[in-house]
Amino acid sequence: MPAARSARAPWRSLLGIVFIAHGVITLAAAVVLAMLPAAIPATVGIELGPDGYLLSYFLAAAELAIGVLSLGAARLTDPTAVGLIVATFVVFHLATALLELVFLFSAAPSAVLVGNLVVRLVAAVVFVVAWRFWRRRAASASA
Repeated sequence: MPAARSARAPWRSLLGIVFIAHGVITLAAAVVLAMLPAAIPATVGIELGPDGYLLSYFLAAAELAIGVLSLGAARLTDPTAVGLIVATFVVFHLATALLELVFLFSAAPSAVLVGNLVVRLVAAVVFVVAWRFWRRRAASASA
């Protein structure tokens, strides 16, 4: 069996818990964005009328795809694939946090937006830490 396949599936580890929790939360966001397209923007003071619902639908589709990827990643054992998925999620959350910060400089301060920014930063750190633990265990399992 190749070394890349001998790693333990993440779902049996902290990384697996992170992937599954991330997937469930992201899928929930997709459902809310699809069913109530103005609800999430309203939490940060953005009024979205029916003409703007398409933006929420696009975001719902992206959230759905990210959620499915996150749930699927919990079953992977290839360290390269798992690392790429973690890197993608870290970039997604850090880029979102940066864009929220840019928005905060041009809009009225919002506790919800600041809270979401912090959650994004924490999510990125949690993914990196959980991945490092999983990778260390995967390396020792293949040795």
